[in-house]
Amino acid sequence: MRRVRAAVVEAPGAPFTVREADLEEPRPYEVLVRMTAAGICHTDLAMRDTWPRRLTPMVFGHEGAGRVEAVGAEVTGLAPGDHVCLTFASCGACEQCAAGHPAYCHAARTRNLSGGRDDGSTPLSLGGAPLHAGFFGQSSFATHAVVHERGVVKVPSGLPDTVAAPLGCGGQTGAGTVLNRLRPKPGSSLVVLGAGGVGLSALMAAVAAGCDPVVAVDPVASRRRLAVELGAKAALAPGDGLPAALRDLTGGGAHHVVETTGRPETVRRAVGALRPRGGLALVGLGGEVTFDVMGLLAKGVRVHGVIEGDSDPGRFVPELVGLYERGLFPLDRLVTTFPFEDIGAAVTAVRDGTVVKPVLTFA
Repeated sequence: MRRVRAAVVEAPGAPFTVREADLEEPRPYEVLVRMTAAGICHTDLAMRDTWPRRLTPMVFGHEGAGRVEAVGAEVTGLAPGDHVCLTFASCGACEQCAAGHPAYCHAARTRNLSGGRDDGSTPLSLGGAPLHAGFFGQSSFATHAVVHERGVVKVPSGLPDTVAAPLGCGGQTGAGTVLNRLRPKPGSSLVVLGAGGVGLSALMAAVAAGCDPVVAVDPVASRRRLAVELGAKAALAPGDGLPAALRDLTGGGAHHVVETTGRPETVRRAVGALRPRGGLALVGLGGEVTFDVMGLLAKGVRVHGVIEGDSDPGRFVPELVGLYERGLFPLDRLVTTFPFEDIGAAVTAVRDGTVVKPVLTFA
């Protein structure tokens, strides 16, 4: 056991409270990582507010980056001192994992959203009682985390920790939706609805892939300005005339739309912005959406539900690092840092939209 500090949620919807906890040493296929940075994602907040009471107290966080401090006896390819990015958990053995689509792992819910390991245990304890953890395989809102080796990706030592952290979820979700699932041809048009961390990651990937035009939609003026700086031809505020405006900008409708808000009315508008046989990628967490099926059939619209950018992190994260190093995926432009102890202020900044991607840093 080692003493760590973790942002604990005592009950569904409760605030994050930094407390001292105890963390087990890694098991044979696990890695102990000292956190240097951890991104905050809307998923952390949405899940905190709806998390089952029986699985509290709980530690969230799923965009961690840090240094390997110890490895289990069966771990290969990682060693103490390695710079790493943490990502979601998968089994590595099921049909989807074997096919290179671990985001759709048959054991995804158990390994990412059960409040512990797949055997029901948790590596954290609080005052001698179990402290639920293993959120997306990591629970990175803590100074240290014990993570299965499949959720650890080695990154170059020169990569800023504040860039490595959001690659594990938001960066690969947005970019992967474009590069892994939609796979646009150069010169095709792409619209991003919602210019948060995921949406702007999709936008940067679309620009890097040669899409033209790329258009962003967001109600926040500062995010629209940033979208244009990152390569969007235009950035619009949402409104009743939005589908028509998007069709005008894209010469009759977009080839692709990435919808990141999860809001039913925005999803329906997305269909109206597409050209015949266009592709709609649904990325945002949301509720039930009702479609006019005849409208979808008449236009030949393809609807994609995408988790974690349909990425294989061991392959895709290094690709994104390469794009970043070439100046084609400037993820650092989205980041605002907060000390770990100020996690409450970072959450407030997410809620009021004053920052795009808050990243906690650890002393």
